[in-house]
Amino acid sequence: MATLEQLRFDNTYARLPAGFGARVHPSPFPDAKLVSVNPAALKLLDLTPEQARRPEFVAAMGGEKPLPDMEPFAMVYAGHQFGVYVPRLGDGRALLLGEVRNAAGAKWDLHLKGGGPTPFSRGGDGRAVLRSTIREYLCGEAMHGLGIPTTRGLGILGSQAPVYREAVETGAMLVRMAPSHVRFGTFEFFHYTEQTEHVATLADHVITEHFPHLAGQEGRYARFYTEVVERTARLIAQWQAVGFAHGVMNTDNMSILGLTLDYGPFGFLDDFEPGFVCNHSDDRGRYAFDQQPRIGLWNLACLGEALLTLISEDEARAALATYQPAYNAHFMDRMRAKLGLRETRDEDRELVSDLFARMAEAHVDYTRFFRALGHFASADGADARPVRDMFPTPEGFDAWAGRYRARLAAEGSVDAERHARMTRVNPKYVLRNWVAQEAISRAEAGDFSLVDRLLGVLSDPFAEHPDAESYAAAPPAWGRHLAVSCSS
Repeated sequence: MATLEQLRFDNTYARLPAGFGARVHPSPFPDAKLVSVNPAALKLLDLTPEQARRPEFVAAMGGEKPLPDMEPFAMVYAGHQFGVYVPRLGDGRALLLGEVRNAAGAKWDLHLKGGGPTPFSRGGDGRAVLRSTIREYLCGEAMHGLGIPTTRGLGILGSQAPVYREAVETGAMLVRMAPSHVRFGTFEFFHYTEQTEHVATLADHVITEHFPHLAGQEGRYARFYTEVVERTARLIAQWQAVGFAHGVMNTDNMSILGLTLDYGPFGFLDDFEPGFVCNHSDDRGRYAFDQQPRIGLWNLACLGEALLTLISEDEARAALATYQPAYNAHFMDRMRAKLGLRETRDEDRELVSDLFARMAEAHVDYTRFFRALGHFASADGADARPVRDMFPTPEGFDAWAGRYRARLAAEGSVDAERHARMTRVNPKYVLRNWVAQEAISRAEAGDFSLVDRLLGVLSDPFAEHPDAESYAAAPPAWGRHLAVSCSS
């Protein structure tokens, strides 16, 4: 393990041409303090929790006294926001502190969110509030616990400094990590500003750092784009299978590596509602839960447009044509696992769609249903409680359950073995909005204990955690329809 001063920086992005961003120093909070740290993320940097408790950690990560080899850099990008192209966005309230290479050779961006204004702030203050910082910190770890590619939260730096949003809120900073923060919109910026040489420079950088098997290969740009299409299809299939709605799938929020990026107005499904819109700023439902697969393809088409100086239209179309089959295959693989099925059969898609229709009609809690389904007894005439009791009129479930029993029997399923498999893929815990809000309310009162407790629970969401049973429950009345917006 290393000390803070022994971190090895390899700042490849900061060494790209000047047009890729701006060198800018963070604006530290005068009273910044560490209020939560993620031991699992620290380990990725070869650091121990003891290193994070040093005052030098807060000074370095919060910008008061950056480490000598850090090269703080605000990245420029553009993007399609709610379907409309915005030509210049960039790291307006975030910046890349540096890129750390650990002892195993893996490299991690250290990205400070809420570090003050940059040249891309567009008149904003460049700050983050405690509310949104906690949401992103916890959800990054929740997604990682679910096995879904994501940015990770290293820690939260708290402050008493006021930040002005719809109301005066408590300021905070999030130190987050990812192998890269390059977005679809990074390519769009250079394409639409006709800096075609920088499109190639960016593509070569990303390929060298993150797709090294393609470096120097003939046709590498088309192959790179095809791999991004496949990664994105797989990511969104994972979102759909766990009931996760991102809420703001703008192209500037889409990772070139297929990571879940920029947690804002996200929401995990409570009642199964295909058209669930978690972002109350999305008044047309563009980013509704059931629209995410379609928007993923749309965003990839925008990326393909930005790469047309490197690939032909035929190559772009061929890559895009792989999206739907890849999405369908990944999604059905996930759903078979959630249903405890080992074999692939033609009728499986209809079995899933019929189940979803019945769940939507009955407003059944998505996560709790699939967790309970692991206890389903497959013998004819067996008691189907507690799953059956989730349906106000159980006859609809009974009809589906008969088909499910027949499907299980067709592959010789054994209940105990199936239960063990289903428990490993159907989480008991997801970061429901009401749970996040409870942690936020306590933190705003100075108590961060629930943030740390949830971090541990969400990092292992398939376990039982008897002391956290209440956070696996359906939302209470006050938490059923929490308003979450882009400012979240």
